Amino acid sequence: MKKVAVVTGATSGIGLEISIMLLEMGYRIFGIGRNFPKTGIRHEAFVPVVCDLSDPAKVTESATRIRSECREPVSLLVNNAGIGAFGPHEAIGVEKIHEMLAVNLEAPLLLTRLFMADLKRSKGFIINMASVTALKPSPMGSAYSATKAGLLHFSRGLFEETRKSGVRVVSICPDMTKTGFFRDSNIDVADDPSAYLTPGCVAGAIKTVLEQPENAVMTEIVLRPQRHRIKRKGNKG
Repeated sequence: MKKVAVVTGATSGIGLEISIMLLEMGYRIFGIGRNFPKTGIRHEAFVPVVCDLSDPAKVTESATRIRSECREPVSLLVNNAGIGAFGPHEAIGVEKIHEMLAVNLEAPLLLTRLFMADLKRSKGFIINMASVTALKPSPMGSAYSATKAGLLHFSRGLFEETRKSGVRVVSICPDMTKTGFFRDSNIDVADDPSAYLTPGCVAGAIKTVLEQPENAVMTEIVLRPQRHRIKRKGNKG
């Protein structure tokens, strides 16, 4: 039987790359996202699940559906989906702040709760996509970094809580990554390839985590580009 994975934000960027990598590793994947026509995955082992992660009722409904369709327990939960808004805190809309909290922090907590019985039974992995911003002050991104710091702290506590049951909890903290994440922001990755990560780099880190022996857990991975440089929209680099 195939191992079963749940991946949020599976339609693009890092989540799409993670899904492709897991398919190559032989997983059956339930990919959660809002809009699937844009994804390039057409595979019998990839099951699209349309869900608005900012709605707790929809999150619960989707988890219930996934569990009902699985013969085997979920053995990997990748809480990858995330949204960000950047700028002075007073300039960020109240609805956007709520959405960041719901998608970046509340949804991972809920999905972890809903799949925990499966993950304990399978002695599986919970991989939470935090951010390098969770580790340092982030002016012009304080609300976003707060959600990621919360997710990182949750991961640390959950590992201590569940490690005796065999569940492995891992936080990935990537820096600037070349995806569509900054599409609606006033910043973007620089043009210099040495100043950003790729989705494949992040997916590769997760593969390394999954290939560790059962007695070892890489609980936190920080991924940084060699150079530190960002691009302001309207500038060349």
